[in-house]
Amino acid sequence: MIINKETETIFDNAIRTAEMLHQMFGSICEVAVHDFRNLEKSLIHISGNLTNRDVGSPATDLVLREYKKHLDKINDINNYFTTTANGIKMKSSTVFLRSRGKVVGALCLNINISNLSQAFAEIADIINVDSANQTRESFYTSVQDVVKEILEQVINDIGIPIENYGKEEKIEVVRALEERGVFLIKGALEYLSEYLNISKFTTYNYLQQVRAQNEYNHK
Repeated sequence: MIINKETETIFDNAIRTAEMLHQMFGSICEVAVHDFRNLEKSLIHISGNLTNRDVGSPATDLVLREYKKHLDKINDINNYFTTTANGIKMKSSTVFLRSRGKVVGALCLNINISNLSQAFAEIADIINVDSANQTRESFYTSVQDVVKEILEQVINDIGIPIENYGKEEKIEVVRALEERGVFLIKGALEYLSEYLNISKFTTYNYLQQVRAQNEYNHK
């Protein structure tokens, strides 16, 4: 392979690019520049070191396999996964360098994703939930908000405008709120009485009826 001035400029630019990428990504990054004049010793520059190679190392099997193809079939290999002999997981890309229509070398970028993969697996484990146990939970800043939202949910479930409520519907509201533990909250009974426009005494009587019925049903 004849190396002309244009080709040398291409390699110079590739080496500068390798240095720039390594400075950007730091120790998790390795960038190699290959010169195909001598495939047995094609590595002419390496910034960073994830693969334990030195200048003078040969081209990889992946590079050789692509380089062996007919010129118009040689394509850059972007964003692929590979693993080093000592177990480092890497995300890699290979760009072939061309001069006057000829492939003269390659710029290869490797990013160590071992720690990121482990972190991703741990994060996925933390955020994983049982898909069969999708439970709604609301978070409030005041007692009034608690009672109001749960009460609105109950009224929506009943499906009757509150102005049309009779005694039966009001007792049903009390029963639903009791099931949800609303009356454990101080002031809930008073709030409900105002909401239903009935006296606290009446609301209390409804609650006692509901609790008596519940106790009877559990005997």
